[in-house]
Amino acid sequence: MFARAVVIGTCALLLVAGCSGDDDPAPEPTGLINATTMRGALLQANEIGPTWAAPQTSADPNQLVSICGGTTSAPSVPPGGDVVAASFVDEGQKGAQTLDQTALVYGDETLATAAQTALRAVADGCQANVSVPATVNDEKSEPAYTETVAIKTLDESGWKGFVVIRHKKYDPAHPGTADTAVAVLNSRNVVLVDTYAIYRLNTSSPSPNFDADWQRLVGSVVQRVS
Repeated sequence: MFARAVVIGTCALLLVAGCSGDDDPAPEPTGLINATTMRGALLQANEIGPTWAAPQTSADPNQLVSICGGTTSAPSVPPGGDVVAASFVDEGQKGAQTLDQTALVYGDETLATAAQTALRAVADGCQANVSVPATVNDEKSEPAYTETVAIKTLDESGWKGFVVIRHKKYDPAHPGTADTAVAVLNSRNVVLVDTYAIYRLNTSSPSPNFDADWQRLVGSVVQRVS
């Protein structure tokens, strides 16, 4: 992650905050959601902030991001549905932000529920604390780090599921932090996997806006569909 110098600031979202509050609950949705609707709901770079852009290398559409972190492999997309995805990065000299959005659109609610259950099983197998030694090879150069993992239940505008919160702290000789939220939400026949991560260089302090930022990003998507 530290191969390139990168800069960040506070997540400058141009969208209205999407966190759940004390307002009246959203009405129960009816009918299925199609891939076109989900494609229009996913955030684009200009909606997130002026310094965001598409990554130079496109991700494998059949592979999700790592849920558990550490050295665990990223899970494959649960089969049977259409995949709609959009990823963006914000890079500079002091850190980076990444957003990976994947909507899995199934033919019925039963398949979507099964897909979310499979991803929850992956999350339930995550270790709460991991320590990883430094990795230096042709593909990666990363200092040693420790990472904590926690799971929280989510209910956002009628979309229900969970979020895996990961906090990574690098070796003091190479100060840096990485905070990641992997939200997995289901409504009707769709499973949304929304991953926001922020990396900070030359500091041992996590991002003070991390929780607010990932909640705005997730909320902005699901409110477009609810």
